[in-house]
Amino acid sequence: MPADLAVIGLGPYGLPLAQAAVAAGIATVGYRTGPEPGSLSPAELRRMLSGGFRTAAGPAELGRVRTAVICAPTPAGPDGGPDLSQVETAARTLAAHLRPHTTVILESPVPPGTTEDLLRPILEEGSRLRAGRDFHLAYSPTRVDPGNRDFTPANTPKVIGGLTPACTESAAAFYSRLTDKVVRARGPREAETVQLLETNFRHVNIALVNEMAVLCHDLGVDLWDVIRCAETKPFGFQAFRPGPGVGGHAIPRDLSGSGRSLRMVELARQVNDQMPRYVVQRAAALLNEHGKSARAARVLLLGVTYKPDLADQQATPAQEVAVRLMELGASVSYHDPHVPSWSVLDRPVPRADSLYEAAADADLTILLQQHRTYDLQGLSVKAQLLLDTRGATPTGAAHRL
Repeated sequence: MPADLAVIGLGPYGLPLAQAAVAAGIATVGYRTGPEPGSLSPAELRRMLSGGFRTAAGPAELGRVRTAVICAPTPAGPDGGPDLSQVETAARTLAAHLRPHTTVILESPVPPGTTEDLLRPILEEGSRLRAGRDFHLAYSPTRVDPGNRDFTPANTPKVIGGLTPACTESAAAFYSRLTDKVVRARGPREAETVQLLETNFRHVNIALVNEMAVLCHDLGVDLWDVIRCAETKPFGFQAFRPGPGVGGHAIPRDLSGSGRSLRMVELARQVNDQMPRYVVQRAAALLNEHGKSARAARVLLLGVTYKPDLADQQATPAQEVAVRLMELGASVSYHDPHVPSWSVLDRPVPRADSLYEAAADADLTILLQQHRTYDLQGLSVKAQLLLDTRGATPTGAAHRL
């Protein structure tokens, strides 16, 4: 066999898995399911290639591996639920070349029941093999936190739910080569619902603290000090922090296909979706308080990625913030050490070369993402007006969300 592992889908879920597998010494081949933006640096890609990683020359190579993991993206569809078209395409491609004794694992974020009700029939029909008898089938929720140096695939427990106990053990044998701990779920539906719970837990708690940010501003309360004090509680509390909106690939999920939705998740989505608008309202109010109008004001946006110290702009709230500022008549520019060029509404946004000079020249600077390279103390001195949406500046150095 030319490879032990085929990673199908080289986007935000597949690339980290392939990277971890290569680091563990597993011969890995990657197969693209579509135009997937990579999130690895050139140095990381070079290390993967030197470790033996390669992209498949064609789909036939998928039939010559021991394990195939489907990591196709599932972006939001028209109904708000995940679009499973790339998962279907990946499954049909794999099914045409699937051989007996292969372990097939789905890692894409999907609604509960997808592995059994969508993936299994496609694989069985296309291969004429029987899941649980001729090949192993399992689901494992992806647990990727890009840029997190503390938690890597090696020390992040992996949840697995197989179609049969033998399927679970086969998937566990594979993942035990990558991680220190494997957690066995009762079955694929339970494992799929783990993904649902983990994603929505984050969004619901972010929504709560975003609402607290609005309330505390109206009450004249320092929310950041409230969070600092609250997180000293050793039980029953986990600190989340507000921001200009929620970005990234892990969109809040509903139970699409079941005829039900999670009301709290829908409410959380509404709250979080309002944050870019709220940031612009605060920006306009700050300008007015200092005798300036948003119309024709020079506004500098700092950090336009969805996460600090990464170049990924997936669902970044910076886009909507920029659009709304432009609609008010503001002149918008940006600075981001990870984004050499940026467009809004298909128009290029001017990029500031010198951060301090741009902040001194702007009527208002808005910190949207706190990249490690930003000297926030120096920035707070140089900027005419600074709105910090991340609570990253020293106390009293800027206007905070």
